[in-house]
This record gives sequence, C-alpha cells and structure tokens, in this order.
Amino acid sequence: MDSSPEQLSDAVHAQLCQHLSFLYCEADVARLADEILAVFDGFQSRSPLPQHQLWSQEDCLLITYGDSILDEPTKPLETLHQFLDQFVKDSASAIHVLPFCPFSSDDGFAVIDYTRVDPKLGDWSQISRLAGRYRLMADLVINHVSSQSQWFQNYCNGVEPGASYFIEAQEGDDLSSVVRPRASPLLRPTQTAGGLKHVWCTFSHDQVDLDFRNPQVLLEFLKIIRLYLEQGVSILRLDAVGFLWKEPGTSCMHLPQTHEIVKLIRTVVDAFAPGTLLITETNVPNHENLTYFGNRNEAHVIYNFSLAPLLVHALLTGKTEYLKRWLMSMPPAPAGCTYLNFTASHDGIGMRPAEGLLSDEEQLQLVETVRRFGGRVSTRRTGDGGERVYELNVALFDALQGTVEGKDPWQVERFLCSQTVMMGLEGIPAFYIHSLLATPNDQQGVATTHHNRSINRHKWNWRVLENQLNDDESVRGRVFRELTRRLQLRRRHTPFHPNSTQFTLQLSEPFFAYWRQSTDRSQSIFCVYNMTDVPQELRMSDLNLISTDSWYDAISGCQLEDQNSVLTVTPYQSLWITNR
Repeated sequence: MDSSPEQLSDAVHAQLCQHLSFLYCEADVARLADEILAVFDGFQSRSPLPQHQLWSQEDCLLITYGDSILDEPTKPLETLHQFLDQFVKDSASAIHVLPFCPFSSDDGFAVIDYTRVDPKLGDWSQISRLAGRYRLMADLVINHVSSQSQWFQNYCNGVEPGASYFIEAQEGDDLSSVVRPRASPLLRPTQTAGGLKHVWCTFSHDQVDLDFRNPQVLLEFLKIIRLYLEQGVSILRLDAVGFLWKEPGTSCMHLPQTHEIVKLIRTVVDAFAPGTLLITETNVPNHENLTYFGNRNEAHVIYNFSLAPLLVHALLTGKTEYLKRWLMSMPPAPAGCTYLNFTASHDGIGMRPAEGLLSDEEQLQLVETVRRFGGRVSTRRTGDGGERVYELNVALFDALQGTVEGKDPWQVERFLCSQTVMMGLEGIPAFYIHSLLATPNDQQGVATTHHNRSINRHKWNWRVLENQLNDDESVRGRVFRELTRRLQLRRRHTPFHPNSTQFTLQLSEPFFAYWRQSTDRSQSIFCVYNMTDVPQELRMSDLNLISTDSWYDAISGCQLEDQNSVLTVTPYQSLWITNR
C-alpha cells in the first residue's frame, strides 16, 4: 500500500533527524529537520522517474562550458542550443553545462552568486530550455565560494548571513595532514571586523572554504538545490565534495561527516525529486572514489577517474596490462548505481587516480610523452612538503598524436579507439565537448590566462566550427561524424546498458577486450581493441563465440562467417562483435 503524504513526510523527517544527529549532535535536530522540510514546502518535481528507469544504453553525457562556442552577439547558451540541435541531436541524452553562475576565477568554480545565471551566458529561461530538451546536469560548487561573494563580504564585515560561514584556523591547529590538490598556502590572511583572521582555502585564496559544521550553511545549499530543481536540473554534480568537512588533525578528506551530508542530500532528492541523480566529483585514488556509492545511499553515479590515465598510458605504450588489471579489479556498480566513464574533462587528466595502478616509472614516461606533445603538468603539495604530479593538462586529441616513440600518422585512429573503449564499458559514457570536436591544444589560451587548464578550454567561433563540421575532409568533421555514428550504434544494443554484465577478456597483448551481455542474456558483444600502430592477428576461436549464432562486427558491418578464422585487426581498430 502506498504511503500517504503525511506518512511520507514523517518518514523523511525521521530520516533527516538521523543524518542531523550524526552531524550536529548538540543541535535541536527536530527543528533543523523541520527547517529542511520547509525549504521544499510546495515543491513539485517535474518528471519523477522510478529507479529502474534512471538510465539505459541510449544515455550519453556531453560536458561543456556555456560559452565553449561563441557567435556574438548571440548569447552563448543560445549558440550552444543551436549546436546541439544542428549537430548533436540525440547522440547525447544529457548535457552538463559547467558552472553558469557569476564567478571571479577558475572558469566558474569560484561562484559569486548561486541564484543567478551569468548574464554573459544568458539567463534562467535558456537554462530551462536546455533542460526541456536534454537531462541537465549542473554543478553544486559546494566546498567553497568566491571571495567576492556577498557571504564572504559579510564575513569580513562581521554580519550574517556569512559571518559564521567560514573556517578560521586557530593558533596550534594541526594542519600537517591536510590533503589538498594545490601547492599554494592553505590559509588566507584576511582583515575582518574582528581583526586579522586566517581562513581556510583548499583550492585558491579566491575560493574560500565553507564551514558545514554550521547547519545554516547546509540549509543555504538545500535552498540552492531547490532553485536548480525548479529550473529543470535533474543531475546534481557535487563538486570537490571529498574536501567538504574539515577537522584539524585529520586529512580532511572523505571524513564521515562528508559522507553523511551526501547521504542527507540523497534523502532529500529521493524524497522531493525522485529520478534526480547525484554525481560525486572526487578525483582521488580508485579505492577512495568507490566509497561514494556508500551502501547505495550516497551517489547514484561516480566518475571512473582511473580510466583516463590508464587508457592514455595503454595507447601511448601499447601495453594493456595495467588497464586490464584495473578493469578486472573494478566491482560492478551496486544496484541502482553506475559509473560515469570519461577520458577528458574541463580539468586535466588526473594522476592521483593512477596511484597504485601505474608505477612511478610508468607515470614519468606518461608525463614526459604528454609534455613532448605540447601538454603541461600541474602539481600538488604532499604531506612531507614535496610536490607530486596532480594532473596532465592537454587536449586529449593532441595527447594521442603519437606514442612514447614520438608522433606518427595514427592520431585520428588512436583517438577514435580511445573513445570507443570508453563507450563500451559498464556505465554511462561522457564526452567533453573538445573530445567530440577533436579540438587541439589551445596554447594561446594558456598564454592569455597563464593557467595550464586553459589548454583544453578552447572557445570555438561558431561559424568556423560549423564549416569544419560540415566539411567531409576536415579532421573535426571526420572525428565528429564517426563518434556520433558509433554512439548511435551503441544506442541500439542492449548489452551496452550501463548495468549489463561485463567481463574482462584475457586476450594476449596488445589486445584490450571485454565482453558485455544484455540483462536478458539474449545478446552478447565482444569488444576488442588493437592498442598498437601495427596490424594484429586475432584468432576468432579465442573469443569462444557460441557456434549456433551468427556473428558480425557492429562497427564495420562485416559478417564473421568462420569462427575458426584468423582476423587481421588494423592499427587501433575497434571491433564490437555481436550476435544481434
């Protein structure tokens, strides 16, 4: 029997009290739970989805800035919509528009005002219009806020809201174990109405960390979540969430209170906007990242951060052992959860997720090769005061313009192989716009901003891009058409459902291969990739194909009549061998 609204509200209230008791044991948690329910009072979810319909093989996420394509004087969000309508169409089902609020630095990740759309991009009506066409993913930049925000200005002046929203380091605090992704000083000296204070800044001194030990900060973000949901956002990305809760004397990473806040947000969205997905962004070693599934009560989706460095390493070296070993060790996502597979994003290729998976020597070889192809390297401060590579800053298309031996003529084939590996894996594929467009390194962008990440944040002129995509001979046109063709193939094959069975195949080097099977077991796809620049011979008998079925390669359309034959696989060729 379905619960009445009153019973549902009582159940949510009780669940909220459990979360709040863990976080704020000395507070009046019943009153706090009432305040949270009041935040969502009268909220009407747009299109609730049952758990079993959260995703399918037809899903693909496109990641883009609101102004990655420009056509002045048209507002960039309108131009983005035009690009999607004209070229992408249903090859993507969801769009991640990177932070679209007014900001002061880090290309949107230092938010000044969460309640407004940056007028340079457009307005809420254009955000809602995108949400009407695609599932819309938005960043909840939850760890920090801009030093130019009203909250921080209020902090400096000693008035609320804001005066109690930030973390002040005290003399004697043990900060020696704090894990951070940056090498800059952690504390920012700040003059306030109460004198000189030192406030916590995990990322930069323009991105001031918020203090979630104050429940009013949590309430502020729940109000922002309601606003986003009302505008049509249906996927919430919890940015840098691993750093959320700070306790001097600890690493300040993935603390139990951080996980509890993720659980609380999950409770809220499941109750008030069922079908809304939570994605946690935690660019950390693999075993740490997996903890954000919780007991199926935290993130619906986590990023597959280790895929990018391991895949690039395999394609640059022709050695698949590390990629294969990692894939074999990956647990299937729990029921109701899945992975987000990506190979490039607005940030660089994170190297922390490769820790423990690639040796120091293998990582160094990867770093030096990417540098030779025009890439940059960003570092982080370690606990002993040293520095380690944090991420590689490079356009993925240019990172794959050769191998550890140097540049070669296989850039397009190698790049297509990288994206096809990603498309076939358990989970939902996510394309950064500059991968879909085969955008090269933007060295001018780096020279202009003096930021390494600008190398992969090119802004296309719409007319130039339109001409290149319509040109059958251009590299961008060739790559875009082939990637979208393969995405359409993927949509038609149920073994590519994000939760269907996956098994790593033990083919000899340099093949990388895995098997996918539909949930009703009627269709199999053997995904086989030649990870080198020389032809390789594949013995079909090594795949153990069922002899009573007919098999063909879905990518080339070639029938495979003889299951005991030897197939020549061209450099970087991808095979999706299937029986349906």
